[in-house]
Amino acid sequence: MKYLFICLTLLGSTLSYSQDAKADGILDKVSAKIKGLKTFYVEFSATIKNSSNGTNSNMSGKGWVKGDKFSATYGETTLISNGIKTWSIVKEEKTVYETDASGADEESINPKKLMTIWETGFKSKYEKEETLNGEKVHVIYLYPKTPKKANYHTIIIYISKEDSELKKAILKANDGTVSTFTMTKFTSNPAIEDSKFVFDKSKYPGYTVVKD
Repeated sequence: MKYLFICLTLLGSTLSYSQDAKADGILDKVSAKIKGLKTFYVEFSATIKNSSNGTNSNMSGKGWVKGDKFSATYGETTLISNGIKTWSIVKEEKTVYETDASGADEESINPKKLMTIWETGFKSKYEKEETLNGEKVHVIYLYPKTPKKANYHTIIIYISKEDSELKKAILKANDGTVSTFTMTKFTSNPAIEDSKFVFDKSKYPGYTVVKD
């Protein structure tokens, strides 16, 4: 797995102005909160299922973000970006994929993108309010604006009513894969050394570096 992928396709839906306005207002508040942070740290659990090919896996991940820089671990994959270059380190392949950060694959995901996944290329629909793990949350559906070009199908996100934070995201792919991310910890403005965002090839002996 070169990148952490989440692929979804559009479900037909007619969105009313009032629904869009309510969902967008909630999402704008979350985006503003994330953008107002100098750094953040997140931990999450994930399940990936696909009944047609027998996929059923559980894993955990964590990520550090500082401005445009990020570092993350997810299963057998480690992502490091210094804001200029991004390195995807795949343990099972013993391969490092190096790309320009500005031209990163739209299908790939990093901790900052996960926490603000709605910001580019989606329209939203407010679904309902419900209780998640004892906490009141807003349930919002996201659909790609250009479904013919998108790999996405539906994203369902759960936003805390109290603190305007993403608590859960369900990602449904064209091939039937359903990926569920549940946030287990979020820390605002922790101290993070810049060395966290430096790729050191000496730490990966025997790995092949593939440059895009």
